[in-house]
Amino acid sequence: MTVRVTVWNENVHEREEKAVEKRYPDGIHGAIADALSGEGRTVRTATLEEPEHGLTEDVLAETDVLVWWSHCANDEVSDVVAGRVVDRVHEGMGFIPVHSGKNSKPFKRLMGTTCNIKYRHGGETERIWVADPGHPIADGLEESFEVPSTEMYGEPYDVPEPDRTVFISWFEGGEVFRSGLCYRRGRGRIFAFRPGHEEYPIFYQDEIRRVLDNAVEWATPTEGSSTVWGEVEPEEPLEEE
Repeated sequence: MTVRVTVWNENVHEREEKAVEKRYPDGIHGAIADALSGEGRTVRTATLEEPEHGLTEDVLAETDVLVWWSHCANDEVSDVVAGRVVDRVHEGMGFIPVHSGKNSKPFKRLMGTTCNIKYRHGGETERIWVADPGHPIADGLEESFEVPSTEMYGEPYDVPEPDRTVFISWFEGGEVFRSGLCYRRGRGRIFAFRPGHEEYPIFYQDEIRRVLDNAVEWATPTEGSSTVWGEVEPEEPLEEE
């Protein structure tokens, strides 16, 4: 089976900030797509400025896992497209919001909460601890690893209690954050992953790329059983009154 991955990025910082363009000459979506490319997968990219943000009904129908990076343009995403993504997750598509993708319309709708955090710019060290070492998304990692310089995210994190917490981060300023959370919505699997601030070359780091690669494997839809919705006839005869 070929796993069909779509990497979505708003692609605003790369077009408006020279430092980000230099850091990610192929866009953040290009760096993530490169990390996820390999045997048994097809990887396409889509961006905000494309018609329907590159996420047409046909594209989403042909997507097994959608990786979503966003930051400053979350409100510019069409409600129609956001609803389309949510529907596909319920149908079984995997969804991996990265960094400020936590503020994306699809993720907030799927969570049903504000997804608010506290944050701080400044380039602090982040130590990411594996909180669930038996989880497939942690495969191949040491018990912790560091992101040398990043934006801080801190608790409380206004999301529902996750099914599994795979990673917990500690920051140089003292805060902690649940940085890798797993959910199920309908048939779809969701993995919210914190790292990825555009001011730093985080998506070139081996451990981050390994996490994303593992997450795509985990979020790939499984066959499951058939489902019937709505009014149905009884499976066994019913006595008439």
